[in-house]
Amino acid sequence: MEQEAEIDRLPIDLLAHIFLMITSFTDLAQASGVCRKWKQGVKQALARRQTLSFAGFKMDDDSTARLVHHAYSLKELDISRSRWGCQITDNGLCQISLAKCVSNLTSISLWGITGITDKGVVQLITRANSLQHLNVGGTFITDESLSAIADNCPRLKSIVLWSCRQVTETGLFVLVSKCRKLESINVWGTRVPLDCLIGLLTIRPALQIKPQGLPLNVMLPVV
Repeated sequence: MEQEAEIDRLPIDLLAHIFLMITSFTDLAQASGVCRKWKQGVKQALARRQTLSFAGFKMDDDSTARLVHHAYSLKELDISRSRWGCQITDNGLCQISLAKCVSNLTSISLWGITGITDKGVVQLITRANSLQHLNVGGTFITDESLSAIADNCPRLKSIVLWSCRQVTETGLFVLVSKCRKLESINVWGTRVPLDCLIGLLTIRPALQIKPQGLPLNVMLPVV
C-alpha cells in the first residue's frame, strides 16, 4: 500500500497559508490542478489576499476577473500594463466590477492599459466607493471617467492622470470640487493650461499638483 506523502497530511488551512506566499499565478494554477484538496487550498489563499498585482504577467479579461472574484478580502488591485503586454479591455473591467471585493478596494492601478475606455472605467468606479488611490495614467479616459470618480469616490486621496490627454479643465474642476479629501493629483503630460492648475489650487490650496511646467512658487491671490 502506497504511503501518503507528508504534504498530503497537511490541513487545508495550512496549505492555504503556504499558497498565500506564492506570487506566480502560473504556479498557483498548476498547484490548483494537483488534486481537489490543493485546489481548495488555492481558493482559500486567494480569498485571504489583500493585494493582487498582475504587473509583469500577461493576463486577459477572463483570467484576471476569475482571480479577482476569488479574492474576497482584496484591498489593493494592480492591473498595470507589463512589458509583455496586458490584454485587459472594457469587458474585463466590467467583469471585475461584479466581484464582491470591489466595494472594499482602497487602491486601483490601471496604468498604461490602452485597451480600456470610459465604458469600463466608469463601470468599475461606480462600485469602488472605498477607493483612496487611483492610477489611470497612460489611458485614454475622458471627463466622463473623472465625473464618475467625483460622484462615487468620496474618500479619494490621490489620483494619477499622467498623459491622459483627453481630460479637460472641466473634468478636473469637477473632480477637485467633489473629492474633498483629495491630497495629490498628477497631471503630467496632460493638455490642461497653467491657468487651470492655478484654479485647482484656488479651490483646494493644499492640493499637491505634479504637472510639467508649473512653477513651484506660484502665489495665489489673496481673497
